[in-house]
Formats: sequence, structure tokens, C-alpha cells
Amino acid sequence: MNWFEAAFLGLVQGLTEFLPISSSAHLFVVGKFLPTGTDPGAAFTAVSQLGTETAVVVFFWRDIVRILRAWFGSLRGKVDRSDPDARMGWLVILGSIPIVLLGVLFQHAIENALRNLWIVAATLIIFGLILAAADAVARQERSLRDLTVRHGVLYGLAQALALIPGVSRSGGTITAGLLMGYTREAAARYSFLLAIPAVFGSGLYELFKVFVRGEGTPSPFGFGETALATVIAFVVGYIIIGWFLKYVSTRSYRIFVWYRIALGLLLFVLLGFNVISAGQ
Repeated sequence: MNWFEAAFLGLVQGLTEFLPISSSAHLFVVGKFLPTGTDPGAAFTAVSQLGTETAVVVFFWRDIVRILRAWFGSLRGKVDRSDPDARMGWLVILGSIPIVLLGVLFQHAIENALRNLWIVAATLIIFGLILAAADAVARQERSLRDLTVRHGVLYGLAQALALIPGVSRSGGTITAGLLMGYTREAAARYSFLLAIPAVFGSGLYELFKVFVRGEGTPSPFGFGETALATVIAFVVGYIIIGWFLKYVSTRSYRIFVWYRIALGLLLFVLLGFNVISAGQ
């Protein structure tokens, strides 16, 4: 049964990671309805995200190689730091700092107190409404070539909000991008690129903590089951990236807003009638 549950959670991870609906919240909620009825845990969530983030690396491989070449070239003085690709490399590093610092400072709360469905339900609705407002007022004038240091920091702070289950990493960064005047597609693309250092860092750290040091939040899934979920998340995530970029290039985020609000309200009802428990 654990293998089936892990595979299903990997599917959920792949479907939800890149959409502004919070993959961590979905893994937490779905876990409540599986036969074991347990929270898959922060460690399982972080490691399975390695699969979806590997999908980002494969999908944007040419862009990533170009950015890295320009960034390393800027270190050696062969490429001007004002070069768009070199600047993108620096801004991804800069934008990754907030989530790393806050993740370390509030690690205990993230893995314990914040994993509460009352909080998840509230953040799904609140940040859904914020996304709706941002999408409605967005000027959509800027491309990624217009990215500045100030905007890079703001993107990073928005990404750090995803440490709270229910906020959504892509949802936070996309909302920030829309409010700063970037197009829907540009905001989504930068959200994918910005997540690479944070997600790989978090996932690899959890791997080290759980399987090397024997620490971390207990997970109902073993190494093999977690690996299966990660592979499934990679395959499904790769498909979703292409679909999502095409979708937002011509349509608004309204469908995701309504979904977040509906899910949040459903969770409040289920919690209120004690159908599911709020904690782990």
C-alpha cells in the first residue's frame, strides 16, 4: 500500500508544483485521505520536489546553459555584468537568499507548527485573492530583460512566502511579478528558474538529514518509495511546464484563483465537521 500511496503522491506533486495552487498543501491534504491517513512529511515533500525541479532543468536546459556561461564569463571579466544572461544568473542567486535564510531560521516551525490545515485553508484563500487582484491590475509591460536588482529581491521575498504551506512558490513569485508589471509568461518563467537553487538545496539537505544523519521529521515512506514518487513527479512535472507556459501566454490565472478559494472553503468545512484533523 505504501508504494501505491507514494506513487499517487508523486503524481500529485508533478501536477501541482508549477501551478499557483501549492504542491505542499496538496500533498498534506491528499495524505489525509489515503489509507494510512498520515502527513507524508516535510522531508518527503522536499525530496519529491527534486523530481519536478529536475524537470525544470531539462525543460530549460538551453536557457540554463546560456545563463551559466554568461555568469561564469562575468566572473572572469569576459562578459559584461550588464549582459542580460549574466545579470539573470546574479539575480537568481540574489533572489534565492531570502528563502534560504528564512528556511534555516524557521525550520522547526515550517516542519511542525505551520503544517496545520487551518493555516493551509486560510492561505489558499487569502493568497488566491491576492493573485486575483494582481492578475486584474497587471500592466504586463515588462519582459525578463527588464529585471532589476530591486525586482530580483522582491521576487525572492515572494518566493520565501512559500515556506508557509498553502501559499505556493509559483503563486507567490508570479503574483509579485504581475504586481511589478511583468507579463504572465515572464513571471512564470522566472518563477521556474528562481526555484532551482532553493528546491535542490532543500531536497538535498533533507536527503542528507534523513538518510545520512538519521534526523528530520519521520516519514511513512522509505527510500525506494520516495524515489518512485520523485521519478513520477519528474515525468508529470515536465508535461505540466509546457502546458502551463502555453496556457498563461493567452489566458488569465482566474481558474487557479477559483480553485484555491474552493479548496480552502472545502477544507474549512471538513475541519469544522471534524472529518479530517488539522495537524500531522
